[in-house]
Amino acid sequence: MKQEKKKGHLTQFEKDRIEAMLNAGHKQCEIAEVLGRDPSVISRELKRNSLERDSKRNKKGEYKAGLAGIKAKQRRKNAKYQGKKINENDELKDYIVKKLKGDCNPDEISGRMKEENMRFYASKTAIYEWLYSIWGQKYCKYLKSKQYDPEKRKKKSKNKKTLIPFRIGIEERPEYINNLSVFGHWEGDTIVSGKKNGSKYALVVLIERVTKTVRIRRISSLKPSLFNSAVQSIARNNQIESLTLDNGIENQHHYKLGFDTYFCDTYSSWQKGMVENVNRMIRYYIPKGSDISEYSDEYVRMIEDILNNKPRKILNYKTAYESYNLHV
Repeated sequence: MKQEKKKGHLTQFEKDRIEAMLNAGHKQCEIAEVLGRDPSVISRELKRNSLERDSKRNKKGEYKAGLAGIKAKQRRKNAKYQGKKINENDELKDYIVKKLKGDCNPDEISGRMKEENMRFYASKTAIYEWLYSIWGQKYCKYLKSKQYDPEKRKKKSKNKKTLIPFRIGIEERPEYINNLSVFGHWEGDTIVSGKKNGSKYALVVLIERVTKTVRIRRISSLKPSLFNSAVQSIARNNQIESLTLDNGIENQHHYKLGFDTYFCDTYSSWQKGMVENVNRMIRYYIPKGSDISEYSDEYVRMIEDILNNKPRKILNYKTAYESYNLHV
């Protein structure tokens, strides 16, 4: 019985095996057999991720597993966020917007850049990616072709189901946020009512990562519009540069909030451990299984004040309010 070949991206372990077997003099077909992969997968990996190549494209160069993994990861990142380079180049962005307003489509805009020998360039694919991103979506109204209407495009797509549109994973979050070196970056979560009482009420909980300042709002359901309204009400009186969330349905309209949003991996709540810890504190005042509709907004605000007036060891025994006031 013929063994079924493995599918999907090569793992770092497999890349390490490839490097070791190449150094030991094994052929590509032998490596494929050991890894349970199709020989074409090994061939493609060597062509795309080798450090050096001779002038002939099909002749492999030196292969290093560690750097191959980095190159592959960077290539996937660039493919996924092609629109980023447009948003980071004001001259390029202004050119595209001007042409869009002049009834040009992305293919015509891209071609015209080459024709005019512009010092910047973006492919039609990159322009579409930018238009469908949080940065360029407001310019979609200038597209004349109905087949590229973003709302209809989402409805027609049956092969690709995206629970969180325009989702950016936590692996893309800048290092200065991870290191808690800049004020204004928050984690968010929701606490829901117990299932037995049938209530849809929930709490929106946010915590600022540097000062540990907590903000809590009560909402009548997990509708994305209500979640956004609660976050925006907090943002009116607080500096929010970014927000890290989980993949709940209430976060589907995150791109309308007006600031950067990052998402934890599935089933990885520890990646936003600060807000998870706050949730546990809140449960002291609103026990698990409670109907949140039975607690007033005044009571919720009282909990917020208690938590923010609590001396914290991590803040050298300052309160969150005291720490927050040093940054505003």
